[in-house]
Amino acid sequence: MKDKIRVLVVDDSAVVRQSLSSILESDPDITVIATAADPIIAVKKIMKEVPDVITLDIEMPRMDGLTFLRKIMSQHPIPVVVISSLTTAGTEVAMKALEYGASEIIGKPAMNAAQFINESKIMLCDAVKAASKVKLKRKKISASKQPPVISPKYSADVIIEKVSAYKRIINTDKIIVLGASTGGTEAIRHFLAQLPEKSPGIAIVQHMPEGFTRSFANSLNNICKLEVKEAENGDGLYQGRVLIAPGNKHMLLKRMGKKYTVEVKEGPLVNRHRPSVDVLFRSAARYAGKNALGILMTGMGNDGAKGLLELKESGAHTIAQDEHSCVVFGMPKEAIKLDAAEKILPLDKIAPYIVTNLHK
Repeated sequence: MKDKIRVLVVDDSAVVRQSLSSILESDPDITVIATAADPIIAVKKIMKEVPDVITLDIEMPRMDGLTFLRKIMSQHPIPVVVISSLTTAGTEVAMKALEYGASEIIGKPAMNAAQFINESKIMLCDAVKAASKVKLKRKKISASKQPPVISPKYSADVIIEKVSAYKRIINTDKIIVLGASTGGTEAIRHFLAQLPEKSPGIAIVQHMPEGFTRSFANSLNNICKLEVKEAENGDGLYQGRVLIAPGNKHMLLKRMGKKYTVEVKEGPLVNRHRPSVDVLFRSAARYAGKNALGILMTGMGNDGAKGLLELKESGAHTIAQDEHSCVVFGMPKEAIKLDAAEKILPLDKIAPYIVTNLHK
């Protein structure tokens, strides 16, 4: 029991509380220690036993989720996974939750909560596990055992076949491909804010659910010198533009003559994620090769590690975020183990390195 991740489920719907508890308890590494119908009750439960992770709805009676989140993070930080409805207003609020310190966002299905499909179960359990590893001053998290196999873990092969040899790339335009997960929203925000207007085109996979990526892209567009948008199938990737993979869709880099575009498509989870970093990185290795620069940032798991190695093997430059600046040193760590990263840099140094060295 001591090794299990202890979760407090906070939601005003009894059906949702029961469904979330059932899903989380199905994972041998997770136990639900309590549920609460609103933040006031949640505070009383926390006083009795402090959980490792809280799952939190946004719209609740007596105190809304955002207010509760702010109080928790300022008084007694605990990793929080926000579970929000996929409405336009809800996505804006969910983005605010990330700013206030939420570790992850999971979309709440529009159907009855008891009807979570298997992929939703995977995403919820993985989000809780990732949150439990987030660096907080409240406690130190010991390394946990490997997560159980919940369903087949597909590689990028199911979306894009790996080539045995990379063709000579005629196009000389530089592009950047970037992948991140837990902690990535703020890392990406910090990275992009440092880049000049004439930076190479950038394609980004950030593990987020459907509906949230557009709000994320819009928020970045408001603070960056670059144009940032949620990718649509066939969008061009060029200097000064950033494309964010839409939630629940894979994004691949393509080349049409001398121009880069992106393909947005459906498909199974790859490395337990959709969009997957490995899918984007493999496509960049195939169609951009030495003209690409791959960056793997903070996140739990190993999505992007093999893809970063494929980029390196194609002649691309590769960077992994260092352990100290990562919220969760999972994905970059796995890439470093594979010797996939040419450079291991702190977050503050990645953008300056690119500005100084990319055109050499």
